[in-house]
Amino acid sequence: MSSKPQALTSIGPMRAFAANSKKIATELIEINESLLEFNKFLTEYYKQLADTWNIAQKKVNQKVPEVPQDVEQIEAFKRIWIDIFDNDFTELFDSEKFGDNYGKLISKELQLTKHWTNISNVVLQSANLPSKEEIDEAYKELHALKKRVTKLEIELKKRENKK
Repeated sequence: MSSKPQALTSIGPMRAFAANSKKIATELIEINESLLEFNKFLTEYYKQLADTWNIAQKKVNQKVPEVPQDVEQIEAFKRIWIDIFDNDFTELFDSEKFGDNYGKLISKELQLTKHWTNISNVVLQSANLPSKEEIDEAYKELHALKKRVTKLEIELKKRENKK
């Protein structure tokens, strides 16, 4: 059988994987589409940050053109820099344009995570292994049982101490 590679897809986990390969291909196509959108929003995010930084730095340079010479001038320069950057970035973060882009960026990131989860679940299912959700559910149940056993042990010790 091993001399016939095409026969490998008709046995065991490879058969299940071959049957699910269409699901994986579909997810990969959707991941690429989501990744393009994600990169567009990520580029806009960094563009907004860089533009705000440049504008704020120009304001600082106009307000304090000479290089500070003593400690007082350095402290004054720091206060001016902090005030201008604080105001400009607060204005950016409060803007509707920034919020809209950031929301779309996070949404696309969650979509990418969902696609990767779907692919990993298909692969795990093909190998007849539990998914992350199934393992998490088993851990929750084990935790609940552990708490229950601990509670019962405490009650048992209380009863034994009363005797």
